Amino acid sequence: MAYGDIDQLAINTIRVLAIDATSKANSGHPGAPMGLAPVSHVLFNKHMTFNPANPKWVNRDRFVLSNGHGCMLQYALLHLFGYKVTLDDLKSFRQLGSITPGHPEAHDTPGVEVTTGPLGQGFANAVGLAIAEKHTAAVFNKPGYELIDNYTFVIFGDGCAMEGVASEAASQAGHLQLGNLIAIYDDNKISIDGDTACAFTEDVLKRFEAYGWHTLEVKDGDHDLGAIEQAIAIAKGVKDKPTVIKLTTTIGYGSKLAGTGGVHGSPLKADDAAQVKEKFGFDPTKSFDVPQQVYDLYAKTAARGATAEESWNQLFTKYKGEYPELHADLARRLAGQLPEGWQKHLPEYKPTDPAIASRTLSQTVLNKLIDVIPELIGGSADLTGSNLTRAKNAVDFQPPSTGLGDWTGRYLRYGVREHGMGAIMNGLAAYGTIIPYSGTFLNFVSYAAGAVRLSALSHHQVIWVATHDSIGLGEDGPTHQPVETLAHFRALPNCMVWRPADGNETSAAYYIALVSRHTPSIIALSRQNLPQLEGSTIEKAIKGGYVCVEAENASVTLISTGSEVGIAVDAAKNLKEKHNVVARVVSLPCWEVFDSQPKEYKLSVLPDGIPSLSIEVMTTLGWEKYSHEQFGLNRFGASGPYKEVYNRFEFNAEGITKRALATIDFWKDVKPIRSPINRAFQQLI
Repeated sequence: MAYGDIDQLAINTIRVLAIDATSKANSGHPGAPMGLAPVSHVLFNKHMTFNPANPKWVNRDRFVLSNGHGCMLQYALLHLFGYKVTLDDLKSFRQLGSITPGHPEAHDTPGVEVTTGPLGQGFANAVGLAIAEKHTAAVFNKPGYELIDNYTFVIFGDGCAMEGVASEAASQAGHLQLGNLIAIYDDNKISIDGDTACAFTEDVLKRFEAYGWHTLEVKDGDHDLGAIEQAIAIAKGVKDKPTVIKLTTTIGYGSKLAGTGGVHGSPLKADDAAQVKEKFGFDPTKSFDVPQQVYDLYAKTAARGATAEESWNQLFTKYKGEYPELHADLARRLAGQLPEGWQKHLPEYKPTDPAIASRTLSQTVLNKLIDVIPELIGGSADLTGSNLTRAKNAVDFQPPSTGLGDWTGRYLRYGVREHGMGAIMNGLAAYGTIIPYSGTFLNFVSYAAGAVRLSALSHHQVIWVATHDSIGLGEDGPTHQPVETLAHFRALPNCMVWRPADGNETSAAYYIALVSRHTPSIIALSRQNLPQLEGSTIEKAIKGGYVCVEAENASVTLISTGSEVGIAVDAAKNLKEKHNVVARVVSLPCWEVFDSQPKEYKLSVLPDGIPSLSIEVMTTLGWEKYSHEQFGLNRFGASGPYKEVYNRFEFNAEGITKRALATIDFWKDVKPIRSPINRAFQQLI
């Protein structure tokens, strides 16, 4: 298709908006938007379907800017196409309280699909979005009703190509033959350190070809709009492979510093900005100047998107008549609602029930819920038999051509790709029809820390089934025994870290994880068997902490989580029988949830007037928030049978008894003893 002056005017408008916004903020990255303006113009106008009036329309094409530092490109596009991003919002770029932050944030800005910035994450999110589309289409599409057929487009740069998380996700996408995924590689040969020749000289297309991707190249990404349009069209026609298009661009196109690192992360100087505007036909004395012709051109694209959604709505209404149950299911998912009565399927336990490892209790929950919550999509990082994440009758999500499963499958084989798995789950959650869960050892959730952080920041509902949660895994030794991991993720805002002590607490962890639509959860689960506790119920545990063993005139409160709660109960009995000392026992499976309870409730669990001792086979860091004294493991673990390892570090009834008596003795002359819940800033937070 021929391109004319109006197209060039639109491209240059994107460029000068990026220049003006970064100059006004005196901060930002103008170079990438200036280089990527031509491809974004072609992509949005010629190939993408979307409706700015409804950024959440389920069948919209998804766009991810993985090199999120170039976000003024995306903000300019959103504004020009008519999303609720105003010119004033562009003028407030990188300012406090604006919806145009320094890197794209999905919950702040309409039209931004996922939060990107840490390089490679957005690329992996795009893989998750593409998986979600494939699965949702397979479940809901019927002859004559192609409800779901969108593409996912992602732009990434050299930094993303270097980051390992993108490589993990690219390998996964190639294996899965995701023909609905199209990646545009911005080959501008510049990173923060300067020319990529200093650190990155591999053949990226050959790497992607080895992953199983279809590869294309456009050598003049600055000018050849027809070649860009044709390459994307070819990519859309390849149905059995994802496609990567290598697009050679000039970073900071038009600037005096074009093609250098000097235009990567700093606003243009005033004289440079002026000469660029003159070169592009803009008045250098004006800022944020958008020609009406550009608004009009982009409004036509937006109008086509609105028409497409209206046609889709009519089709969905017709679909209701032929497939009422599927219609209701998809409508429910899009509304963010869980199936009616799903919680009745959560298993409950009595103290007389046998001791069971909490990873097995988790498996029981999943088997109970998998049929009643069809949007639950699971997986594991090559640890299926250890994580116990696969339902009994599960079908694998695989390309049908492999004979290993099909697109309706709800179990993902992630391979040994923890970081990629975490970032892909963020994409799955962002699509809007899926609740993802996946498993690995708790120790290796740390491999995915970058993705977990973005889950929390982005308000994504993802669930980590984190088994082998302590020195209780035994023989594998310190390399596999997490001691710091819980402290790390407990410190993360908007992240629920659960460490259930028995079956009811495990059910409670899943209950809260599933009703918390905007919060990720990490459920830390034991390899060893745990007893069903006398005082536990789902109703108590969903508060994040509760009194497991209450006792009048107690001298000490023992606070614990997970596998140590049962040992604390034994220690309380030991204290009574051997030392005539009365102890209370508190289970605190989730700090985040407990912290959200009313102060009165928290004080009923951890009252004034009594010293408290926390017990957990992890670092004691953070426990001072809830206890006066802490018994933990501020060192690495050891290799050996788990009972011997526990005894080695005195995590047994006798070891806890010894420390409880020391706690009582130390605090006996302190009057009054205040609960750690009572703090000076309690009401200010």
